[in-house]
Amino acid sequence: MEAVSVYHPKLIDSAICRVETAGDPILEFFIKEARAMQRASALILNTFHELEAPMVSKLTSFFSKIYTIGPLHALSSVRINGDRSPLASTTGILWKEDKGCITWLDSLPSESVIFVSFGSIVRFTHDQMLEFWHGLVNSGKPFLWVIRPDSIIEEDSNSGELLMELQERTKGKGLIVSWAPQEQVLAHGAVGGFLTHGGWNSIMESTHAGVPMICWPGISDQQVNSRFVSEVWRVGLDMKDKCERSVVEKMVRDLMEAKRDEIMKVMGVVAKQAGESVKEGGSSYRNLETLIQDIWSITT
Repeated sequence: MEAVSVYHPKLIDSAICRVETAGDPILEFFIKEARAMQRASALILNTFHELEAPMVSKLTSFFSKIYTIGPLHALSSVRINGDRSPLASTTGILWKEDKGCITWLDSLPSESVIFVSFGSIVRFTHDQMLEFWHGLVNSGKPFLWVIRPDSIIEEDSNSGELLMELQERTKGKGLIVSWAPQEQVLAHGAVGGFLTHGGWNSIMESTHAGVPMICWPGISDQQVNSRFVSEVWRVGLDMKDKCERSVVEKMVRDLMEAKRDEIMKVMGVVAKQAGESVKEGGSSYRNLETLIQDIWSITT
């Protein structure tokens, strides 16, 4: 398979597991690590059984104990075994959150906003940033876009000036913030879609919130995650390696209009399963109870 990269060559090796030859050292590394996993006595997975039952079933051929305890972020308010104290929050805040975006969302109609966030690592060239911006504007949908201070590659342009320009030109069309409280944003009634890099935590949070996705994957597991979102679970769309304003516009319109009813019908079922899994008696709740008991049995 020919390796394809939409990232700048000086950023990060974005061809993880997308290689030109079978003997590629990166691929060999992942094969070695996967084989080493067979020495583990158990697997703890941030997923829920109802979403990935076929895959979990396959893994039972290699692991005698598998604990699916996701979505992990949703367990932060769960009490286990009568414990009066909720579990600690699983949210890892890497940047200062701009919670003013919630007030902005409060002013907008239900399911009208496309939330855009590519996580804490992805960086863009000047041209890529503009293609996404034009695509979002041309879609006609209000958007909340997280652009970190280090999101734009400085050697391609004056990143500060470009960001200021985009913020100014976005007024009346959307809102750009440096970081957002993602779980709170996804749970907001005004948010109708999520344009994401396809990282697993984001997929779990979006699935639990019942917000359909457009995935623009880059590295590691994101390619597979994005395909599952689109082709297996059918709760969103896979943009693959495309970074063109016309594609962005069409994807947003499809998610928010043309294909919305079809996608939301499935997403409603999946979101309900995600919510039920972490409630008392749910699959992830029970698995977490079992995990805690098994750890106690080892340590006592």
